[in-house]
Amino acid sequence: MEQAVSDSGWRGSQEGWLEAAYEALLESGVDSVKILPLAKKLGLSRTSFYWFFKDREELLSALILRWRDKNTGNLVKQSEAYAESLAEAMLNVFDCWLNKDLFDSQFEFAIRSWALQSPEIQVEVQQADLARIDALSRMFVRFGFDEGPADVRARTTYLVQIGYISMQSTEDIGLRMKRIPEYIAIYTGQIPQQRELDRFYARHGYKQG
Repeated sequence: MEQAVSDSGWRGSQEGWLEAAYEALLESGVDSVKILPLAKKLGLSRTSFYWFFKDREELLSALILRWRDKNTGNLVKQSEAYAESLAEAMLNVFDCWLNKDLFDSQFEFAIRSWALQSPEIQVEVQQADLARIDALSRMFVRFGFDEGPADVRARTTYLVQIGYISMQSTEDIGLRMKRIPEYIAIYTGQIPQQRELDRFYARHGYKQG
């Protein structure tokens, strides 16, 4: 990454600085996201940073925007994606938990850790939680649930996954895939059809043993 950024000119690029900040946040937390260490990592001068960002706060704001657009934005989109059944709709949401391009769990953990020391970021996280739960609740309503039960099922679905992330829980991919049909049945009250599971498994390059 350093070579690619250096090749874009002596100042680097806005995306290069943001990517370096993202990596520092994941590796060592928000206190490590500082201009001079990032400049050294990129092989750039400290002053080149200011061609792209007014100050460190603007860089941190860009990180939050990146997290909001990716994790919240994609979860909402997946909850609204076409599905023939509620079980398939939930499988669309589960794509987020298995595809880092849709939902970055490490980024999520880093932002939530940051929120523990920042009231402003805690508000951002709370707003994201509400938006995500609301999107999942609307998905349940779309398939015939009343608002009360839809809200409870949405919270159950979401809070379990946030628990996975907060606990930094890891599972063998085969074991996780085997558990998914039961998760879908618990969350939705529907047993997913084999064709729905086959499409889901194919999206993630998984072959049943």
